Amino acid sequence: MWQAEVRVDLDAIRANVTRLRSGTSAELMAVVKGDGYGHGMLPAARAALDAGADWLGVCTLDEALTLRRAGVTAPVLAWLLAPGLPLHEGVAADVDLSAASLDQLAELVAAGRQAGKRVRLHLKLDTGLARGGATAADWPALLDAAAKAQADDLVEVVGVWSHFAYADAPGHPTIDRQIAVFTEGLEVAERAGIRPRYRHLANSAATLTRPDAHFDLVRPGIAVYGLSPVAGETFGLRPAMSARARVMLTKRVPMGTGVSYGHTYLTERETTLAVVPLGYADGVPRDASNVGPVRLAGRNRTIAGRVCMDQFVLDCGDDPVAAGDVATLFGSGADGEPTADDWAEAVGTINYEIVTRFGGVRVPRVYDGTGE
Repeated sequence: MWQAEVRVDLDAIRANVTRLRSGTSAELMAVVKGDGYGHGMLPAARAALDAGADWLGVCTLDEALTLRRAGVTAPVLAWLLAPGLPLHEGVAADVDLSAASLDQLAELVAAGRQAGKRVRLHLKLDTGLARGGATAADWPALLDAAAKAQADDLVEVVGVWSHFAYADAPGHPTIDRQIAVFTEGLEVAERAGIRPRYRHLANSAATLTRPDAHFDLVRPGIAVYGLSPVAGETFGLRPAMSARARVMLTKRVPMGTGVSYGHTYLTERETTLAVVPLGYADGVPRDASNVGPVRLAGRNRTIAGRVCMDQFVLDCGDDPVAAGDVATLFGSGADGEPTADDWAEAVGTINYEIVTRFGGVRVPRVYDGTGE
């Protein structure tokens, strides 16, 4: 018997990757950072590869090495690399690594020497996000240094890449501007003698809406897990995650009862309260207090009072609810339950954050579609 669980449908991940591949002639990198956006990095990675993903994308060196230690041999790119990491371990494991500055490049060259192998390098250009990536002013010097390292057989410049700021708002003028800056950056790279096999720019939103940004490789993340990056559009994707828990306790209380910390909710009549053993330690946003939607006993209800570390309460009126009944926080919506999008709207965030929060030590992930 389980108390709470996150269910992940691996067949949905496979279907989403198949859907994404059908819309592009480019190779596809399934991004599995953040523990597979909360879905479990290794099961999600294997499902994506089963469905034809060519690459896997992660942020950290540790994530990349975890994939390698688990026997994943597909190309892996890791791009969030702070100074002082054991990058030689990544080089030795055939992990592709990213550089956006002369210092990062120098550290990667040193790592390659330590590992005794040529570094598989991706150079990142800042095309307008103003986050990672070399600025247009710094780009020529980075290219020159990379070309020299490549001529010395210390690195292989496998890719040149960037990232969109506004692709989730199709038609936003920054999208065309970033494509133009990226194209110009590729031309500067070619003049410096850098002709990468992979030019990549498209995230989930651009993979779904901007085929002119696909180049040689697309990098969908949230869409792999069936959630849309564009508000109001589903693109035929299948959400892969659901979260639910069994009611721990029910009780009848009189009108005017204050519920949970601070009594921010008062019952308007005699009613039944249901206590659900999930809280912000398990991924339920505290901002869901008095607004979070939950399905219980055939109806969608709203969390009553503050979300606690370990539990929250539902006001069920006179409906017949009992300990052991299943409360569903979110799922695909096929059975009328709330979705991750509903939760994101309720608490003022994005669906990415909702699913990434769930599934930890106290709430096990259960996988469907394993083939076992």
